[in-house]
Amino acid sequence: MPDDNEQMIKPTMHHVNLKTNRLNEMIDWYASVIGTRVNFQFPGGAWISNDRANHRIAFLAVPGLQDDPQKFAHTGLHHTAFEYSSFADLMSSYARLKEKGIEPQVCLNHGLTMSLYYADPDQNMVELQVDNFGDWAASAEWMRTAEDFRRDPIGAFFDPDLVLAAYQGGASVEQIQTDTRQGSYPPKKPPQLNLPPLG
Repeated sequence: MPDDNEQMIKPTMHHVNLKTNRLNEMIDWYASVIGTRVNFQFPGGAWISNDRANHRIAFLAVPGLQDDPQKFAHTGLHHTAFEYSSFADLMSSYARLKEKGIEPQVCLNHGLTMSLYYADPDQNMVELQVDNFGDWAASAEWMRTAEDFRRDPIGAFFDPDLVLAAYQGGASVEQIQTDTRQGSYPPKKPPQLNLPPLG
């Protein structure tokens, strides 16, 4: 922890790097889900981006990599997250991906975000989210101070089809946020969190 007299320059997170033995599948999946393009690819990996950065995700595809049958029980990265600017964009993306056969494994109203969690071809979780407050300062303050969040920091699971139908039927975003947080749209199947069994 820096002391008060220390000048700290805070860097901005730039990219994540994933090891894979499914390079082309991973490239195609991220292109479909978050709109990445390949800026460079070679037999040992690739660098991809969905904005002006030279890369936001890097892949290493070196010989000798093996799938981990105990991956969900081991420590390490659980998910990366990508944020939309509006609930409409999140729902539109959900509908677009469902048409391609790509569906989330779990959907949660965390209180501060509405979040859809997908699994890439290597079973890395990818969260697509929208801030429920539309303002990071407001959602951060709510996270720090709200009794609701203290009581339930993980949040309520929801069925994205029910939420999409409610939204298309005219329900307001605020009403959907309230209803999902209260468990009004329960999922049809048990959520898959890619974690060891709880309890």
